[in-house]
Amino acid sequence: MDGTGAKRATSEISGRPANEWARKAFIEYGTLVGLLVLVVFFSIFTPSFLTTRNIINILRQVSMLAIISTGLTFCMVPGDFDLGLGSIGSFAGVITVSLLVKGVPTFPSILAGLGISAAFGLVTAFLVTRVGISSFITTLAAGSVATGITFLYTQGQAVYGDLPAAFEFIGRGHVGAIPAPVIIMAIVVALGEFALSRTRMGRYMYAIGGNITAARLSGVSVSKYRGLGLLFSSLGAGAAGIVLASRLGSGQPTAAAGFFLDAASAAFLGQTIFRNGLPNVLGTFVGVLIIGVINNGLTLLGVSSYWQDILKGIIIVLAVTLTSKRQDSN
Repeated sequence: MDGTGAKRATSEISGRPANEWARKAFIEYGTLVGLLVLVVFFSIFTPSFLTTRNIINILRQVSMLAIISTGLTFCMVPGDFDLGLGSIGSFAGVITVSLLVKGVPTFPSILAGLGISAAFGLVTAFLVTRVGISSFITTLAAGSVATGITFLYTQGQAVYGDLPAAFEFIGRGHVGAIPAPVIIMAIVVALGEFALSRTRMGRYMYAIGGNITAARLSGVSVSKYRGLGLLFSSLGAGAAGIVLASRLGSGQPTAAAGFFLDAASAAFLGQTIFRNGLPNVLGTFVGVLIIGVINNGLTLLGVSSYWQDILKGIIIVLAVTLTSKRQDSN
């Protein structure tokens, strides 16, 4: 074999040019490489970035985002989407704090906040699966209703008062050196990953998202599992809103409103890794870390928060592009 032939042989594997393999590697691992690049970049330009204290701080900052994003992932797996996350999370936090201020014990107050979230999830599930309204429209309307009720209930004012130590521990406490919200995040992510990857419910949800007609013909209860996805999404929003209320020490009518864009960014980023372009909890968690690293790193660099919003918008576009390319390559 001459030199030219040898060069051509080494540049092709299984009939594919080297640049094709490079493109596929970028599609498969680009998100993880991007996270590594961000860590290296901020470590170089901000010496305090890669310290134990700051890493723990990042995990604490993203803990509530990870909880709400995990819930959103459950909704996205069977092909739906939830636009009301922020409003439902804020409402759950306000209800929980207002009950605590009135003297209701911690556990029942938290259950009430989660119950309110579940109620919204069940109503949206009914409208989507039984009435046939798009999840985009239904959850958008649910979010609007939640916002209106929250402002009617609070008159637009934050709910303050003496809060039990047990409730404050949820958002501000520590177990050793680890913040309590980080532990809650780890539990939610672990349970979410197990539920979607190791249970019948998860398999059925992925089947519905892959081909809803085939899933229905196979005997899968499409309405049931789409409804569960919307329910878990609302519960995730409520849980995140309650942890945030504990962290803030008050019930703020718009406290969780800013979560939606970050949660969507994380969930779309998660689709670019681990499951061939499908929503998945571990991928979403990596997306959450990317959002957290960007926010923290740019803050340490003194960059305006407006640039953070611009970057998140760009991230969503890039994530969707990578997802579509990955699906096309499979």
